[in-house]
Amino acid sequence: MIRTMFTRGAIAAAFLAGGLASMPAHADPDAALAALQSTVLSKGPSGEEPSPASDLVLSDDEIAKIKAMNATAAIVMHYGGNDWSRAQVEGMRYQFGEMGVEVIAVTDAGFKPEKQVADIETVLAQKPDIIVSVPTDPAATAAAYKAAADAGVKVVFMENTPPGLEVGKDYISVVSADNYGNGVASAHLMAKALGGKGKVGMVFFAADFFVTQQRYDAFKATMASDYPDIEIVAEQGVGGPDFSGDADKAASAMLISNPDLDGIWAVWDVPAEGVVSAARVSGRDDLVITTIDLGENVAINMAQGSYVKGIGAQRPFDQGVAEAMLAGYGLLDKEAPAFVALPALPVTKDNLLDAWKTVYRTDATANIQKSMN
Repeated sequence: MIRTMFTRGAIAAAFLAGGLASMPAHADPDAALAALQSTVLSKGPSGEEPSPASDLVLSDDEIAKIKAMNATAAIVMHYGGNDWSRAQVEGMRYQFGEMGVEVIAVTDAGFKPEKQVADIETVLAQKPDIIVSVPTDPAATAAAYKAAADAGVKVVFMENTPPGLEVGKDYISVVSADNYGNGVASAHLMAKALGGKGKVGMVFFAADFFVTQQRYDAFKATMASDYPDIEIVAEQGVGGPDFSGDADKAASAMLISNPDLDGIWAVWDVPAEGVVSAARVSGRDDLVITTIDLGENVAINMAQGSYVKGIGAQRPFDQGVAEAMLAGYGLLDKEAPAFVALPALPVTKDNLLDAWKTVYRTDATANIQKSMN
């Protein structure tokens, strides 16, 4: 994946070209973080304008019609081993239950495209009416999703869409967090923790994955436009499947090469766990870490007042609800928006417990609450 260095001129050009939603510059990180919670900066995979999830509605009569269909759904995940994925599935299960749709399969591709293609073929043999899925590799999985659409399955995507598939024909819609907005949030949170100056490193996902690319681009663009006294001095990609271990190695190398490094950004919470490990081993108790996705381990670290100072949180349970509702739109042949997005949720220790409840619809775990005390 080609990673572009954003200059201020390049950022402006991107805005004029319509590649990114309009993003005002803010000298005050608190004002910027507050604004993010009421807007969406991301556009869809094909440049679609975002539609708010709050606009999705199914009437009582429409839900009754869906219940009468006795429909079935399969959830085909790219990866199931984190809190985000589990919350997405829980949100879908909840809303499908409200609609009388039976979930007949939940699969985990472990970030392997060939495994996901096999998963799609396996669930298609069960003849589901609905498939909700996030592609591991859009190009490598496109033919399998196209086969599902051609078989009459109502397909709803999370986060990204495969090339060659047409919205309204091959799939109903795509639902995403504001990944660009969360990247912006993680940059402002880093800048706030550093007092607006310092040297930072970045641990990114070294694969062609739309949403993680948005996070990376947003962090770099925000630092370039809003914080000229913060310098990005090191970058390293991780490829998995051991994302935490890979990030540990990457961060360790950064800290050795740059002993004056003040902070490290990680593309999501599992790589951030590896950065935490590297910081501990290196004895860098003052290192600032920001990331995206509110997982339990990074939340515990934040609650303890340790390395993790800021998180741009998604709203995965609500995303799952929206995805199930859009599947209902498909069953009813109801016109659906092409791209649905939910705003970013900036998280610090001060709002951690409330944020956890917003994200997961339940109180923070006992381990998080104990760490807060």
